[in-house]
Amino acid sequence: MDAVSDNIANINTVNPAGEDAFQERMVVAQAVDYGSGEGGVRVARTELGSAEGRMVFEPDNPMADAEGYVRYPDIDLGDQMTQLLMAQRGYQANLATIKSATEAYQMALQLGKG
Repeated sequence: MDAVSDNIANINTVNPAGEDAFQERMVVAQAVDYGSGEGGVRVARTELGSAEGRMVFEPDNPMADAEGYVRYPDIDLGDQMTQLLMAQRGYQANLATIKSATEAYQMALQLGKG
């Protein structure tokens, strides 16, 4: 979620045409097997997107080159929002699992008291 929020925060970051654009951060996940039949996911690495960005004609921008162009990052807001929603749903699913397990353990303790 940090990478996505960083990407969204910098989606309108302007650089002069001669400089690299902000590079999108992409998290690469890897499946983990803990040997007990249980698994999970961990961050394998973080990759950077293109530094080329996209050139936009904004002659009134103080960072514009002699031809009036500035460089914006090539980040798709729709894709970033999709990644954010997927992460949110994953957290919600994990929370629901933890709540169900907690309720089951509490019921087992109640049965043991009776």
